[in-house]
Amino acid sequence: MDAQTILEIKPALTTYLHEFDGCFANVRSQWHLATYVAGQLSDLQRKSIEPMADAAGVPPRTLQEFLSLARWDEAAARERLQRRVARRHSDPHSIGIIDETSYVKKGNQTACVQRQHCGAAGKTENCVVSVHLGYAAGDFHTLLDGEPYLPEETWHNHRTRCRAAGIPDEVVYRSKWQMALQQYRRAVGHGVRFAWLTFDEGYGGKPPFLRELDACGQNYVAELPASFVGWTVPPQVLHRQLPRDKRLGRPRRFPRLKVKHTPSCAVRDLLKYSPILRRVAWQAYRVRDGEKGPLVWEAQRVPFWIKDERGLPAGPYHLLIARNALDPTEIKFFLSNAPASTPVEVLLLVAFERWRIERMFEDSKGELGLDHFEVRRYCSLCRHLLLTCVSHLFLAEFCQRQKKRPAADGVPSANGDASVGGHLVWRRTVLTEAGRTDRGAIGVNAAAERGSTPQSPQANGATITGSRFQIERFDQMPVAQEVAL
Repeated sequence: MDAQTILEIKPALTTYLHEFDGCFANVRSQWHLATYVAGQLSDLQRKSIEPMADAAGVPPRTLQEFLSLARWDEAAARERLQRRVARRHSDPHSIGIIDETSYVKKGNQTACVQRQHCGAAGKTENCVVSVHLGYAAGDFHTLLDGEPYLPEETWHNHRTRCRAAGIPDEVVYRSKWQMALQQYRRAVGHGVRFAWLTFDEGYGGKPPFLRELDACGQNYVAELPASFVGWTVPPQVLHRQLPRDKRLGRPRRFPRLKVKHTPSCAVRDLLKYSPILRRVAWQAYRVRDGEKGPLVWEAQRVPFWIKDERGLPAGPYHLLIARNALDPTEIKFFLSNAPASTPVEVLLLVAFERWRIERMFEDSKGELGLDHFEVRRYCSLCRHLLLTCVSHLFLAEFCQRQKKRPAADGVPSANGDASVGGHLVWRRTVLTEAGRTDRGAIGVNAAAERGSTPQSPQANGATITGSRFQIERFDQMPVAQEVAL
């Protein structure tokens, strides 16, 4: 960081934090906000309360009280952060990304801690998990929200333990997809608009979550677990047409599937047994450049019907099957509710944008100390997650103005280097197609759109012309030869 940048960052930070003045009960808390955020942005090796307080020359107890006891409105602070993003960074091609991250913790006193799968450790570990909503638009991305996940058996069912950790009685167990849905609705209520949402199979495998997004009119590309079931040809649904004769016994439910109907099939088995997929050729796409060269994936797309809350077919949706061109055993399944005219390139672009939130987590942990917290109480943990979002937004805006990004060790950008940015910019012409989707075809009028004639297999080969900036499709050269070049 050069001398000019150092001179700029302090007044820029002061101006930025004034936007949150109304969220605090007194000036002292506003000073503590500046101390905490400045500590997260500093070059301290450890960014827990004590090192940050020592560096600022204040008693550590004051920052501890700021997180745990001081009166300030977290909801108002979150709203102001999200409205700032909506006001300054709105984009017709924005992508919302839902994901979770974890923090290894010792002992059993920290709120929400338990032995569970820990992505940070790559194994089952004693840790805290939090669910987050990220926002990406052009070369800009930031965290919008984050909350700790409250386990059901070890915490929700033990209210005495919850009270000891400062967890209010009104805070109850919610599944992760319910937390993500609440964060999404909160952001939309504060003016943030997402052209797309994308998330991994932990959320894509939850049909109630997908139905809620359908009802909200939100386009999404969801990764599916291999066990997710549905139909490539919808089964016949019977509806009552004649009055029931009371002498016939117990009435049958309507609408219902015909007794002899096409059975649903797990998506992993479609590649083996579906005659429709056998007629669709694999098409290779250069998705993006990684640190080891271009990432090339082959894709197939077919119409797909999923089960609604009554077990009846709902759709059609897009089922996108992608396999790694260099490792055909690596296969991913994606579901999208986008209109039928959406090109495969657009779906692939959105599906593979989840690296952005991984970069947000990496920057937040490596640059801001997201995982350095040493607090135990629930309120302090929630406030720490929110303040990290505040710090991340400032860092993202400041670095965007400086035309550079913070580099996190071992995490390449879309272009294969240590910088971040430009990933969506050079593909904006691809996303323009997404901006042309008919929003009326989602939600209330979805039945009319999805009742249209399914796409032919030739639609899988749709390409976008008129610009050299697009996901490349290989027609003449074999994939292995292209990668070698």
